[in-house]
Amino acid sequence: SRFWKCWRDEAKAPKKLEIDARTGAHSNMLDVPFATGPLGKRRIDGRRLRSERTRRSIIEAYLDLLRENPQQPTASQIAKRAGYSVRSVFERFADLIALNSAAADHAFIQGMAQAESRHVDGDRQTRLRSQVEARSRICEQWLPLWRALLHNQHQSDLLKALIEHMRDAATESLQLMYRPELSTLPEAKRKQLVIALEALTEFESWGRMRERHGLSIQASREAWINVIDLMLPPTPSMSLAELA
Repeated sequence: SRFWKCWRDEAKAPKKLEIDARTGAHSNMLDVPFATGPLGKRRIDGRRLRSERTRRSIIEAYLDLLRENPQQPTASQIAKRAGYSVRSVFERFADLIALNSAAADHAFIQGMAQAESRHVDGDRQTRLRSQVEARSRICEQWLPLWRALLHNQHQSDLLKALIEHMRDAATESLQLMYRPELSTLPEAKRKQLVIALEALTEFESWGRMRERHGLSIQASREAWINVIDLMLPPTPSMSLAELA
């Protein structure tokens, strides 16, 4: 989307800052030395590939630690898990907020693939199961990161915008998957129902079922399916093609 392109462009825009003598932190990856010719280009490309692998390993270490413990991990913990030095972490990320943003970028790319709308022309039960299964996979995998985003949102306007964008994407998916049923309602009631469905299928709703109530993934899915089915009005007899 245009929003996400702007987000990624701004997050990745090069910023040349001095390295902090105490922490080794700075805002961008170290400059790659200038080189010419095929051998020089291969050396630069290899260095960039290694640096990107290091960056990805740091992001994955950060996400693993979040899944194990809801507390924001320290740079030292992240570096140890990734197998690099603290300096390596801060050579690639200005601070832990920048790492949080990069992890969100990583998650968004994977989440978009997971959230791809399927069976939009299926019958009611097929659409219910398809939407709930896709949403539950996202919530199960990315709930710890979502909590970190909420915790850090007041330190970054980009994080605030990302949170709203993710909520909008979830709402659009609901509207698409349940369009036949929603089409039968007056605008005001349709809006109320979409808001209620979005609140029902929020990350923390999934977290409460899984953590507070100890439900399995399948039991949590069935709870969502049953409640959404109760909330939706009867499915009209007309086809999706007729609704379009």
